[in-house]
This record gives sequence, C-alpha cells and structure tokens, in this order.
Amino acid sequence: MNKHKSQKIKSKIASLPDSAGVYKFLDAKNKIIYVGKAINLKKRVSSYFQPARARGNRLELLISAVRDIEIIRTFSEATALICEAGLIKNYAPRFNVELKDDKSYPFLKLTVQEKYPRLFITRRKINDGAFYYGPYVNVKLLKEAVSFVKKVFPLKTCRRFKKKVCLEYHINQCLGPCENKVSVEDYKTIVNDLKKFLEGKKEKVIHSLEKQMKQFSRGHEYEKALLAKKRIEALTALSQFHDQFRQSIYGELDELKGVLKLESVPVVIECFDVSNIMGAHAVASMVRFVAGKPEKSGYRRFKIKNVKGIDDYSMIREAVCRRYTGIYEKKDIFPDLVLIDGGKGHLFTVKKELEKLGLNSVPVASIAKEHNHLYGAFRKEPIRLSPGSRVLFLIQRIRDEAHRFAINYHRSLRRKDKFITGLQGIKGIGAVKEKKLLKVFGSINDLQKAGIAEIQKVVMDTKTARRVKEYLKNL
Repeated sequence: MNKHKSQKIKSKIASLPDSAGVYKFLDAKNKIIYVGKAINLKKRVSSYFQPARARGNRLELLISAVRDIEIIRTFSEATALICEAGLIKNYAPRFNVELKDDKSYPFLKLTVQEKYPRLFITRRKINDGAFYYGPYVNVKLLKEAVSFVKKVFPLKTCRRFKKKVCLEYHINQCLGPCENKVSVEDYKTIVNDLKKFLEGKKEKVIHSLEKQMKQFSRGHEYEKALLAKKRIEALTALSQFHDQFRQSIYGELDELKGVLKLESVPVVIECFDVSNIMGAHAVASMVRFVAGKPEKSGYRRFKIKNVKGIDDYSMIREAVCRRYTGIYEKKDIFPDLVLIDGGKGHLFTVKKELEKLGLNSVPVASIAKEHNHLYGAFRKEPIRLSPGSRVLFLIQRIRDEAHRFAINYHRSLRRKDKFITGLQGIKGIGAVKEKKLLKVFGSINDLQKAGIAEIQKVVMDTKTARRVKEYLKNL
C-alpha cells in the first residue's frame, strides 16, 4: 500500500463512528468492490487494515484494491443487515462471495405477485414471481429487522383473509385489507416504498413519503397524510438516535429514567394489562423486560377471581396484589419500574395497592392507548412524547407485548373452558338464571341465535334480556 493511499485510508478510518452501519470499499474507478455490515463501524473496518492480521490471498487482493471507504449509518445491526443485502443485490460487488447453499440460510420474501403482498422469512427460494432478498446468515438479526420493518411498513401477514381484522391491525402492524380499510393503490405505494428500503435506498423512501404527505394534505386526506408523516418520523429516527445508542447498552432506558425522574435506570420493567369481554373470562397479564428485552421466564398470567362485572381498576389491583404479595419471602426479582396499560386512574390505583404492600419505593407509570400519553406519579399532566421518541418506542413495545399475552390467555380460556359461560358477569343474571338459560337453549351457540323476546321468557326482564343479547353479540 503506497504512502498516499495509506494516509487517506487511515484518515477515513479515524473519522468513522463507533455505531452500527454498512461499509463500502471502493476501487480506483470509484466502483463498489465489497459491502459489509458492522455493529461498530470503526472497529470492524480498521480490523481489515491491521498490519499483524493474517490474510488469505482473497483478502489480500481486496485490501490492495481499496482506494476509498463509504458508510451508511443505521439504527441497529439488524437494520444494517437489511441494508447490506440490498446493496449487494444492487451492485453485485465482486468480492462479496454468494452463499452457495441457499437452502441452509433464510431469505426475505416479498410476494409482489399477490394483490396484497406480504413480507416474511422463508428458506425456500422458488421461481414464483416474488422478490427475494438474501440469503442471510444471522437469523436472529433478520427477525429483529423484520420486526422493525413491520412497524414502518404494516403489510398483512396472513395467507388467507380472515373474517375480520386481527390483533395485527389493532396494534398498527397491518392496514386491514381484509375489511377494505386500505385501497389497493395505497397498499401498492407502501409496497414500493418497502422495496426501495430493502434495496438500501432509505433516503429515496423518505423523499417519496414526503411527496405523498404533501399530496394527501392538499387533497384534505389528513389521515393518510398523518400515516405518511409517522413513517417519515420512524425512518428519520434511524439516523437521529444512532449516536446516543452507542453510548450505553441501556440507551433508551437512560432516557426513560430522565423522563420519569427515576433515581436509577429501570433495567427490570414489569408491565400489566387486563383482558375481558363484558367482564367475562377476565384475565390479567404481566410481562417482564430486562435491559429492554423480553424475559419470558418472568411472564405471569392471572385469572381474575374476585371481581364481578366490568371493573378494570379492581382487576388490575387484584393482579398487582397477587404478583407482589410476599415478594420478599419469594426472593423474586424486584422490578425497577411497574408499567400499566391504562390512564391516570389505573396509575394511582396501582400506586395505592403497592403502598398497602409496603412497596412505596417502587416507581409506577402508565401509558394511555388513545394518545400514547405517559403518566407518572410526580406530575398531574401527561408526559407527551414525540412520535419519533425511542422512549415511546420502548414503552409501546412493552405495552403491546403485555396486551398480546393477555389476549392469548383470554382466548385460550374461552376455547378450553366451554362450561364457564360468563353469563353471571351480566347484571341481573345469577347462578339460577344461568342454569335456566342453558337448560332451555342447550348451549351458548344456540343462545346466541335466540331473540330478545325468547331470552326474556326465561330471565323475566326485558333489560336483562337485552344485556344478555349484547354480551353474546360481543362474544
């Protein structure tokens, strides 16, 4: 390596960040000859040019051909994985050896041949008209990347349409084409933006979204404009937060500490949620996140025993009481923060319950679904986090997991326990009337088909009959 070239490369390496991203080696003709990803760009790139490093012939040839280095910073190593694959596909650098055994490694598959394309991981690459990206060696990173992509580009995941929108729609990870909640044209636009992103063209995606947002605003389609704005913010956040992320493995947790004015970083967070239909089959869930990652061995679920009817406050109070009663004797992990899916009322309900248990020092926060407002006990007004805030991303991720865990438990109880009808949770229905209803109609399914007049003959009250009908309708 001549002196001038050596000095230029050293200078380039010295200016590289210690954050995640993709690096490109260029030759004398400014052509990309190699693309790689790194969790720490400076360390990874500098390792190629260490004098003491043992090199094979191919690596020696690569290093001798390098004349310049370019980088693309990314939000995480998972995002770098996607970007790397897109660049390799676009430029086919001669030093990037293709993985020959395609069946051993997964691909990302975008089913562009379908009316409403899907994005998923597959190990089979076939000639079916779909777009394939990869293969990828690191499956764990690939799954993390797909999880992020789903938040920004909420495509459907089910092969066949269901009768109604599923949980993915309710947590904003699907646009609901099964109920025509998105047009084919709008869906296609999102797919095209996703293709650009997967090909490493993030800036082009942001430019396209900005153009869409302006068009929607001019046409008074404000809901669509807001959706485009949210995608821009999410993609822009990739660039805004990379420097902060590298400073600490707890990055977003450090920020959460500041937002909630906590005394220490909330490494262990436990989050509660409740699920029921008209008070029936009421359950609560608790998920535990350690250092920002789910720790499933610490998950808990509770079948609500002491609450009748619809009373979220009492349900969450019961779950918290059962979780933390005797925690000292159990020698269980103590949370640094208790998070509640709910508003200000839920927050103070839980705070009072913890005080009864002698756990006054445990911080509590809640997040309201409607506006994603965060509540802390130290102030009356909600904490309004910006849409691109990584603290908000963290809390939403934890909240959504608690919600998913609660709903799954609720559904499993309804499937398994066919003899528990939930009718006794309805005002005016006790054990005697529940027994009469089942005796007359035979099953919940037949009771659902009955009219209000038929039900009234059994329960002897029009209002109660209507409440029964409404409950069955929600089932």
